[in-house]
Amino acid sequence: MAAIRKYVPDPLPCSPLGGFSPSPALLKALDHHLSFTSSDSIAVALSGGADSAMLAVHAHLWASRRKVTLHFFHIHHGLQAFADQWQAHVHDLAARLQRPCHSLRVQVQSRRLSAKGMESAGRDARYQGLAELAHFVGLQHVLLAHHQDDQAETVLMRLLRGTGTTGLGAMAPHMQRDDLSYWRPWLEQPRALILQASEHFTAATGWHAVQDPTNTNPDYTRGAVRDLLTPVLDARWPGWQSRLQRQAHLSRETQEVLDSVARQDWLGLEPDETCRSFSLSAWRGLEPARQSMVIRYWLQEQGAGLPTHARLAELLRQLRGVHAQGHDRNLMWKHGPNLIRCVRGRVQIESAGSGGQQAGLKADQASK
Repeated sequence: MAAIRKYVPDPLPCSPLGGFSPSPALLKALDHHLSFTSSDSIAVALSGGADSAMLAVHAHLWASRRKVTLHFFHIHHGLQAFADQWQAHVHDLAARLQRPCHSLRVQVQSRRLSAKGMESAGRDARYQGLAELAHFVGLQHVLLAHHQDDQAETVLMRLLRGTGTTGLGAMAPHMQRDDLSYWRPWLEQPRALILQASEHFTAATGWHAVQDPTNTNPDYTRGAVRDLLTPVLDARWPGWQSRLQRQAHLSRETQEVLDSVARQDWLGLEPDETCRSFSLSAWRGLEPARQSMVIRYWLQEQGAGLPTHARLAELLRQLRGVHAQGHDRNLMWKHGPNLIRCVRGRVQIESAGSGGQQAGLKADQASK
């Protein structure tokens, strides 16, 4: 990663907003979702687009009233011809608002990646960059400008991929990643409202948001949704975004209930102190749906991630068919860098690595 570029403004004698009037609804959403005080430092992830720029402007006003320390973070991906100009444009907005802005150029491994792979690689690099900037400044809270339309698109894309309840919950208003807290206070706000505020800001100050061409490029999944599907949905089902956003909220509530049930079931499986193994016979006493649910819960708690539906079904089939005492040496199921095995009546997860385990693994994979 390149060196961090920092802008710290000099005091200006006049208002940086001219005659701009902020959106009451957007400010109210910040009031509803954020509770920071004068002892807190927060940042806005600022790309320079209309969404993040308006979040920066409204967060500037919100933080000023509450005397919260506010920074702007900009990630320079180096993937667009105008990326350098976007960086300068973001720093110009920071100068107008008299807020410190920190930018970082990240490296996205783009060679031989599909558009889908590029989206994922860019997202990972962006979060890594935000974490580095937060560590540099010394804060733990970052605001993201995702809105109702983004949320609806995420639900739609996950539906088309055949996701479950967890996936349909889409983006959470608050999440933890890399020891940082990320906040999305505008998930219930339509983008039309944000664009309206952006137009008013441009009219009042002359500063205009940048346009990222990948946002509507159909080579990218989200761009395809916006370019090909959204016009049809808007024409046939006006307001579909709010309904899918509500579905995401309901799915998150449902998942919270399911997680609570899974935690209770897990405690009945006689887990060891490290929670890396559990009783096979106790697990078999659960109903099939709860067997599946508690396995997913266990894997997530171990940081192992979720397998595909087909892979999970295969693991469940093997666990249900293994010898009652768990002495079946053929059950050695690989999941990422981990192995799941049955030993003396207990199901356990361990790192894949030893020679004997690898030999058994090869035999197990060859049988599939």
